[in-house]
Amino acid sequence: MQPQLPFDSREPQISHLSDLQPKQSADCFVLLASKEKAKTRDGKPYYRVTLRDAKRATTSMVWSDSAFFPECDSIWQTGQFYKVRGRYQETDFGPQFDLEKIRPVEAGDEDQGFRAGDLVPSTRFNVEEMFTELVSIASQQIIEVPLRKLVIELLMEHQHDVRQIAAASKNHHAFTGGFLEHVLSVTRLALHFADKYADYYPDMQPPLSKSLVVAGAILHDIGKIYELKYSPSGSTYTAVGRLVGHIFVGRDMIRDKARSIPDFNPETLLRLEHIIISHQSLPEWGSPIAPSTPEALLVAEADNLDAKFHELAAALMTPPTPGEEFTTRDNPLRRAIFRGLADAPTSQSATTESVK
Repeated sequence: MQPQLPFDSREPQISHLSDLQPKQSADCFVLLASKEKAKTRDGKPYYRVTLRDAKRATTSMVWSDSAFFPECDSIWQTGQFYKVRGRYQETDFGPQFDLEKIRPVEAGDEDQGFRAGDLVPSTRFNVEEMFTELVSIASQQIIEVPLRKLVIELLMEHQHDVRQIAAASKNHHAFTGGFLEHVLSVTRLALHFADKYADYYPDMQPPLSKSLVVAGAILHDIGKIYELKYSPSGSTYTAVGRLVGHIFVGRDMIRDKARSIPDFNPETLLRLEHIIISHQSLPEWGSPIAPSTPEALLVAEADNLDAKFHELAAALMTPPTPGEEFTTRDNPLRRAIFRGLADAPTSQSATTESVK
């Protein structure tokens, strides 16, 4: 086994991993997002390594006879940044990066364009603005004072985590700030539903509670603060997350907070707990009971729609290959999403007449 040659100034300029075209070789700065050890059919160990930047994740295979195997086995660490050289490929198994060289990022790499923020998937939106809007919605839309106090105090007590954590370990909003992005989106959507159906069905007894809808939407995933352990390279489940889960953790957080608030209405607490426990709708999705109040139904539907639409949108946000009519099935929905007919006109004006 020969040592790997160092990078030097005569070698290729730095490129973004997400900008590489198939079969292109380049130097890149990457985040080592995961390192999974397995065995071949012959019992030989190997590693499946995920290297990524903010917009693309690739797989690198490190076989037992590779010069990289000893360092991968004992030194490489997930969540760390590296400078790599290799060739980008698009295979039937997804994007792949064939490693030629690798070393940890060094102090002088910023002069070559290394920026940690470019390599960590994160929300597209301003975190401070999202958090301010979420608190503002709670302040303005939750009429019952004890309920409003419960929601705002929980947000403020956990504001660091609310601003930072991902919404999931994978699939939807699984990036820095994804929790806040998802919760705000669900709250906006649930508030829209509440306004619509309160006006549409004014004779319900009891009437639809917009305050409960908003409180439930804001707090539906609050237990993920303890369910997930945050890391820029990807969140992982805590022991509490695996053994209890965010639904019951969130219910307990709400119960504990309600005890500290004088005159908290017992039925309001019961209805809020039900929203939290039922927001995933079905046992196979994680909820032990289905939504059985109008407020719980609206929050569950808003949550499901926001998560599913994000997964679909993410599939369509990946650059298409020429002539591609459908995305691959390599997405959380496990379905090919239609992009458009390959031979369709590129301009709408080519197929429709303008209105005179």
